[in-house]
Amino acid sequence: MQEIVQPPVQIAQQSIPGFMPSGSQPPGWFALYTASRHEKRVAQHLSQREIEFYLPLYKSKRKWSDGSRVTLDLPLFPGYLFIHIQRHERSRVLGVPGALAVVGGTGGEPACLPDATIDALRSGLETQPVLPHPLLTVGQRVRIRSGALAGFEGIVTRSKKSFRVVLTVEHIMQSYAVEVAFEDLEPLTPGELLCAGNLQ
Repeated sequence: MQEIVQPPVQIAQQSIPGFMPSGSQPPGWFALYTASRHEKRVAQHLSQREIEFYLPLYKSKRKWSDGSRVTLDLPLFPGYLFIHIQRHERSRVLGVPGALAVVGGTGGEPACLPDATIDALRSGLETQPVLPHPLLTVGQRVRIRSGALAGFEGIVTRSKKSFRVVLTVEHIMQSYAVEVAFEDLEPLTPGELLCAGNLQ
């Protein structure tokens, strides 16, 4: 089967207007680890239970062996989606079929993601080409200077004649790549930003 990927992203999310779980602490965003290929099913159950969630999707065009073509909406971060809950609601979320664990931090407590991370995913991915990308740990680090992802830091790579910046959601160690104009990047390491022809 030949896979042809198309960059534009779609977002699946559920916001409950006026919905605020009981308790004194405001809700926060957490990463939810799901059973393999169960992200959309878990999202459906969360919606039915009025639990706010966010599932970033991207479009993937595929060609089957019989020559037919289909366009699929696939999770940007396989095995993960994001939930907006209070910490004490973890057991309620884990009662959802296919939900395996709320990603924890130090001490085994659920690790809250910065609101800026979710805001960037919501706003930036709707307007810029995006694709899943393997996790990168080496390469020239840059900062995005403008647009919905302004201030975010990542590793620059080359895609044909364009630039892509690989951004990582540290809480789940998953990366995604966005296309960014050369003039919107600034290097974080000494020296000039590598030109597109010299990028590896």
